[in-house]
Amino acid sequence: MDYLVGIDLGSTNLKAIVYDTAGRAVARASRPTQRFNPDPDHPAWAIWRPEQIWEGVCESLREATAQLDDRSRIRGVAVTGMGMDGVPLDRDGRWLYPFISWHCPRTEPQYRWWLEQIGTEKQFAVGGNQIWVFNTALRLRWMAENEPEILDRTHKWVLIEDFINHQLCGALATDYSMASTTLLFDQRRQGWSEELLHRSGIDASILCDPQPSGTVLGTVHAAASEATGLPAGTPVVLGGHDYLCGALPTGVFRPGVLGDVTGTWEMVVAALDEPVLTPEVLQMGILVDSHVARGRWAAMGATVAAEQLEWFRREYGQPEGRRAADEGGVDWDYLMQAAEASAPGAGGCLFLPHMSGSHCPIVDHRSSGAFIGLKNLTTKGDMLRAIIEGLDYQFLQVVQGFGHSLNVRPNRIVAIGGAVHNHFWMQNKADVVGTVIEVPEIDEAVVLGAAVLAGIGVGIFADEAEAYQQVYRPGQVYEPDGRRHAYYLERFAIFSQLYAALKQVHHQLQV
Repeated sequence: MDYLVGIDLGSTNLKAIVYDTAGRAVARASRPTQRFNPDPDHPAWAIWRPEQIWEGVCESLREATAQLDDRSRIRGVAVTGMGMDGVPLDRDGRWLYPFISWHCPRTEPQYRWWLEQIGTEKQFAVGGNQIWVFNTALRLRWMAENEPEILDRTHKWVLIEDFINHQLCGALATDYSMASTTLLFDQRRQGWSEELLHRSGIDASILCDPQPSGTVLGTVHAAASEATGLPAGTPVVLGGHDYLCGALPTGVFRPGVLGDVTGTWEMVVAALDEPVLTPEVLQMGILVDSHVARGRWAAMGATVAAEQLEWFRREYGQPEGRRAADEGGVDWDYLMQAAEASAPGAGGCLFLPHMSGSHCPIVDHRSSGAFIGLKNLTTKGDMLRAIIEGLDYQFLQVVQGFGHSLNVRPNRIVAIGGAVHNHFWMQNKADVVGTVIEVPEIDEAVVLGAAVLAGIGVGIFADEAEAYQQVYRPGQVYEPDGRRHAYYLERFAIFSQLYAALKQVHHQLQV
């Protein structure tokens, strides 16, 4: 039996999973990702230590590969994970400064400079980016302004996945999807933008050459083999950005398929035949990246989702927590029973899910959350159901935004992420949007996507389509209820008025 290894560099955990060529996980291990705040003068500044990232990956790989009957059957390895965060390396491959974490606010001045000097319209027209304070180019400008001697000694600025590839095989490269996160990538040319590099003053020579995901970079060298348990000579294949790797085993690289990744945030993803970089797409908060699927691009809209449910649980779920402790079970089960007991429409209560601002398809970071229609008969279950319905109305807004701005009109929605374990939420989402939602039986889609790229790189799969046919596992299907969908469309028309009605109030309340 042949094996493929996927490595996921997440903000919470560093995972290594070994799959067979049918996409079944046969071994796994993980270590926590440790974030540090080492500067007492700047306590909010956050970093990842390169040695901790590498050692966590090594420990995970050693534990996972030790579970195999024959490690020599590992055919390839690929890395996925978070975007933007990078590390400067000198010519000998030594890191000169830790990774600045995406949690770190230090690049706020550089963010304002980029908005003023380059601007959102130019940035999107070239790179497809929504400008975020933690984009890679802003870190490079921060280094130039605050640690110029380190930048002078930098041979290559290496993104976090590419750092692990370098540790494994010595290669210095990046893929199109990771390059897309930097603010410096030209989506149409799929290379570094000479204009953005010139205007930002960033030296192109310190950037790794972008290549397609699935490219073989080299092989695991002897030192890395000893550290990780991977056999020396194992091909190291270029992976890609986490949410796009998750799109491979779920089929979100094909026309008509919409991906829904729901956890703390909800990311809605669709594949494109070409980069659509219009002002309308920009204004909806949608970003356009190069896909890890060759010859494809991806549109992504993100909104804050389960974090708002966690807020309700934390502030109002103490009785259910005590009940779970006394009677067994999980507090969420009791909370969801109360939400499901509330009739559709939540007793007349509506929730605007903007507790962390609004990101897509309405972009307004000064907007706030709101309950509307509260009465003296409103129950806790009504309020919780209103949150779920509000999140699903927001999802419908994003889906409609994809249709208006990108002409993406899905006939199939595939859902992954922690929220898929909440059956009430998934059924409600299908009822609201009026489209079948599939939850495949896929073990860690993001990590499996990296393993799929390794398989494509070494020739186990001819392409993404063949890999999908091999690894996709159908799971639960949520069929929309026609009557409830018609009712929810009426409620959606009312929900759609909330933001405009409350906008000025929320702006005046900002402190």
